Amino acid sequence: MKKTNEIILAIETSCDETAVAVIQGGNKILSNVVATQMEIHQKFGGVVPEVASRHHMEQITLVMEQALEEAKVTMEQIDAVAVTKGPGLVGALLVGVNAAKAIAFAHQKPLIAVHHIAGHIYANRFQAEFDFPLLSLVVSGGHSELIVMDEHGSYDIIGETRDDAAGEAYDKVAKALKLPYPGGPQIDRLAQQGEDTYNFPRAWLQDSYDFSFSGLKTAVINQLHKLRQKDQTIDQENIAASFQSSVMEVLVEKTYQAATAYEVKQLIVAGGVSANKELRERMEEKFKDSSIQVMIPPLYLCTDNAAMIGAAASIQYHQEDFADLSLNANPGFML
Repeated sequence: MKKTNEIILAIETSCDETAVAVIQGGNKILSNVVATQMEIHQKFGGVVPEVASRHHMEQITLVMEQALEEAKVTMEQIDAVAVTKGPGLVGALLVGVNAAKAIAFAHQKPLIAVHHIAGHIYANRFQAEFDFPLLSLVVSGGHSELIVMDEHGSYDIIGETRDDAAGEAYDKVAKALKLPYPGGPQIDRLAQQGEDTYNFPRAWLQDSYDFSFSGLKTAVINQLHKLRQKDQTIDQENIAASFQSSVMEVLVEKTYQAATAYEVKQLIVAGGVSANKELRERMEEKFKDSSIQVMIPPLYLCTDNAAMIGAAASIQYHQEDFADLSLNANPGFML
């Protein structure tokens, strides 16, 4: 019989954050340390995989020691070691996977391989227990998905992006506006000061819960090109507000339709874009008269972190879903 208050050491290195956390019972954070590389990659305008991997190797041991120290636990008290298997940048993932395997082997601890998106979903477990069936909207740089869960560890993807993910469209529009990396928070900040004056297209994709943001991105870039050709002033605030309004309207409306159709009890919003101020406000407003409970993680759990990996790993721990030492990184890991 597995412990009910297990302590898991969790590692996340899927992109440009080196993160280690210690989680107790799946919903209590004993420590959650994140070493970000944001400033390093800003000068490149995006994440450089080779640079990210190198910094993970430099930071992983230090971050792990800090996480254990802050949690006030020793490796003898750890019940399992969890790590992000994928998806993500293969070189970055390998650093975390190999570190986790080494620690699990050296201390004879069970090893748990976690899906990165499952981690984002389970970041919400620090707020309240899940009430099934539930719907999760996952929005990040690489993902725009609607996922129905009937029980822990069960993921039915009912909608996904057909081209650019929401976060990817944000980054590309931000680059076209010549805004610094990362572009999402910059667009959100400008949008709060502007108005939807351009009425960019909304891709509804009738009779589908899928998303498409490539056409919107192209419309924004074409508008900017026209303005520059005519040497007209570019109102960044209104461009940002118009772009964001189009993204949010589609995300919120499709999510509401799916939540209603599947008669879910909870809506979970997850992923980096869940930090977006307008998305949070619109989602709360849309569901305010509904019986569906809306859960959005606090800002520090929206972006990549290891606490969320530990929360997801807790479920696998009790299901005895363990990996062996042949575990390898999988950048295309499917949920």
